[in-house]
Parts: sequence; C-alpha cells; structure tokens
Amino acid sequence: MKALAARRRHPLGGVVVMLLALLVVGGAYSVLTPSPASAAGASTEDVQKGKELFLANCSNCHGLQAQGTGQGPTLIGVGAASVDFQVGTGRMPLSANLPQAIEKPVQFNDEQIAQMAAYVASLAPGPAIPAAEFQTWTDDPERISKGNELFRTNCAMCHNAVGAGGALTHGKWAPNLQQVSAKHVYEAMLTGPQSMPVFNDANITPQEKQDIASYLHYVGSEPSPGGLSLGSLGPVSEGLFAWVGGILALVGCAIWLGAKSS
Repeated sequence: MKALAARRRHPLGGVVVMLLALLVVGGAYSVLTPSPASAAGASTEDVQKGKELFLANCSNCHGLQAQGTGQGPTLIGVGAASVDFQVGTGRMPLSANLPQAIEKPVQFNDEQIAQMAAYVASLAPGPAIPAAEFQTWTDDPERISKGNELFRTNCAMCHNAVGAGGALTHGKWAPNLQQVSAKHVYEAMLTGPQSMPVFNDANITPQEKQDIASYLHYVGSEPSPGGLSLGSLGPVSEGLFAWVGGILALVGCAIWLGAKSS
C-alpha cells in the first residue's frame, strides 16, 4: 500500500492526469461538435466550390484565408448572412474605393452566392441566412402596422420615416429600402452593414424583422394619397419645391406686368 501511495504522489502524476483530462475533453469535443460545413447547412462540395470562388474573386482584398488585409476586413465570423447580403445586392465585389459600398448589378448567380456563403460560414460561427419563412413579406395589416412602429422607433432616424433613405456623415448615406427584398432587409438588420447597427434576434425577433420588411414593401408599392411624393424626403424636397415654384411664379408675374405696362 505504501508503494502504491508513493507512486500516486510522484511529481509527474499531476501532469499525467492533466494530459489525460485534456485528451478526453478534446476527443469529446471533436466527436460532439458538428463540422462547420454541416453546421452551415451546406455540403462539403459546396464549401469547396465556395472557397474556389472566394480565392478567385475576393482574396485580393480579404486575404487567402479570409483573414483580412489593408484593403478589406476579415470575414472570419461574419456568417453566411453577411455574404448573402453583400454579394446578393451587388455591393461586393467593390467597384471603387468609396466611403461606402454601392448597390450595383449582381455578378454571381444564386448558387454561387450560396456556395461562397457556405465557405465563409465554415470558417467560424456567424449569423445564418434567415429561414425561408422569413424571406417573404406578409400582407397582414396588423403586422404591417407593427412593422411601421418598429421601423419608426429603430430605423427612421437614418432611413426616413418611409424608408426613402437619407444622408449620413463623411460621404456615407442610408439607402432607400422600399424596393429591397425581405431577405436582404432581414440580413441587413442581422449583420449591420456599413454604418448600420446590428439588430440581433434578441433585440428584434425574426417575426418583427419580417414585419419591418413588410411595412417597407407596403409603403414602396402603395400610391401616394397626397399626390406627388417628391421622393418622400419630407420638408427638404417640399421646401425646395415651394421655393422653386415661388420664384417661377414671381418671375412670371414680373414678365406679365412688364408686358402689360408696355
């Protein structure tokens, strides 16, 4: 018994026990944790094709391992939703070094976008593309009204009360949202592109995100009951219209009076 106790008190005994514990924990983690590709809901083939597309089109700015460079940020951890939004709206790849990425014609088809999104999602956990049920609008008046309230509370200070957009600082702007798809509205709230803050599902639930997208679709598709919308920019465009109209009226009156007196 004394010999057994002496062996258990050996100076290397604690090290051996710790190494065995680490080995067991590491083995259990590798077995129980899903692979990145399966966690992103994509096949290994999709991830590989996405990597090839990434290396050919994105690595110059984002690095060969998506680690980021002086020309572009890291994409590790941004998730599939960010790739789907940026590439699916044509903002990426960049066409010029501007204060903000501009929306332009999309350069990849849906399958290629999904493959690149799967590759980036395989690098590290991040926001996923919304479920199909949240990628469409709803025509429920109550939910549209709820979306109106949520939008005015959280988004109107930058995007205007009806989503017409507006100017920000340092040459940036809040884009017009009235013709944006429900999926991309959801993804923008989830990932916070450009100067936009992130609204995760704990801040605004998936259904509430869909409500906001439905409100934007409603105001963008319904006719203006007051006549010309003037861009829906409020007192800015309305004041300019009144000023120009007033000047033209004064000039017209002056010309008419001059012609009458002569």
